[in-house]
Amino acid sequence: MRFEPVGIEIEVDEDQTILRAAAEQGVMLMHGCKEGQCSSCKSFVLDGEDIELDRYSTFALPEYELDEGYTLLCRAHPYEDLTIELLNYDEDMIRSGLPIQDRVAEVVAITPVTHDLRHLVLRLTDPGELKFFPGQYVDILVPDSEASRSFSMANTTSRDSGQLEFVIKVYPGGVFSEFLDTRLNVGDRLQLSGPFGVFTLRDNPGARIVFVGGGAGMAPILSLLRSMAERGIDRPATYYYGARTHLDLCFDEELRALQEVLPGFKYVPALSEPAEDAEWDGEVGLITDVVRRHEPDLAGADAYVCGPPPMVEAAIPLLEGLGVVTKHIYYDKFTTTGDAGDSKVLEAPTR
Repeated sequence: MRFEPVGIEIEVDEDQTILRAAAEQGVMLMHGCKEGQCSSCKSFVLDGEDIELDRYSTFALPEYELDEGYTLLCRAHPYEDLTIELLNYDEDMIRSGLPIQDRVAEVVAITPVTHDLRHLVLRLTDPGELKFFPGQYVDILVPDSEASRSFSMANTTSRDSGQLEFVIKVYPGGVFSEFLDTRLNVGDRLQLSGPFGVFTLRDNPGARIVFVGGGAGMAPILSLLRSMAERGIDRPATYYYGARTHLDLCFDEELRALQEVLPGFKYVPALSEPAEDAEWDGEVGLITDVVRRHEPDLAGADAYVCGPPPMVEAAIPLLEGLGVVTKHIYYDKFTTTGDAGDSKVLEAPTR
């Protein structure tokens, strides 16, 4: 397998996807959901055609694009030598991948931080850290099944404590989240694999940063902010976090305290449906509307967006319209268990 225009070659087994094989060989290709739904890994096949695709969404890869030669690296199994043109890549990151590890971790704590968000803390059972970059995620295997779900770390390292922290939204019928909320207990063990993801802080000294988040999108952004505080990164930054009511805000005290640690940092929470009897004097409205009110010009800024798909899909064109260069908008668009049942998700044509 050869990737252009970077000239990198890897080996891919037939039972692996191209994305997984690259990750295992330390090549960090752009990706998001790894489930064929976000299109972050969409690429073009320059040479070769014997490819089988796992189940994917036609929103990520319309049939006409498939016919033209596009593919999704997270779904693609090659059966001959291929040359792939990467359409979305970061030359500074592509060779900086960390090795994928399969580990076992014990549940240390499951703490409700809102009515539907849980702060899950795991501790690795074997010595040695699981190395990851702040903003990355791991896949956690759902016990008694073959399914796994992806969750971003909220902490910055497992080096000293051996711990991994997550902020997980509980969905009715959620394959992992419902298990988390009804059956998982402190002391139980979970299998995980990672790290994955490219939602990491890019080195761009002096450039302003705008974070836009909602729901469990708190986790990777909190990891990035904690990392900035630990590393003394003083770039001007604003975090716009959207919630329905004040009861849906989490890590509020820590984020406000970070304003004292990071002199150029500002935290702006906003409520879309504040209760009439609540004492709230902060921002009101959809978080994208709040960003529009506060930010008339974002030329030269870097933007990081993480949360529910509708929020991400609304934020990206807004940020582009405010002057953020498209390639400087980094995003994680969460998907839920229910998305896999979408009528637009196909069993891909096989070879």
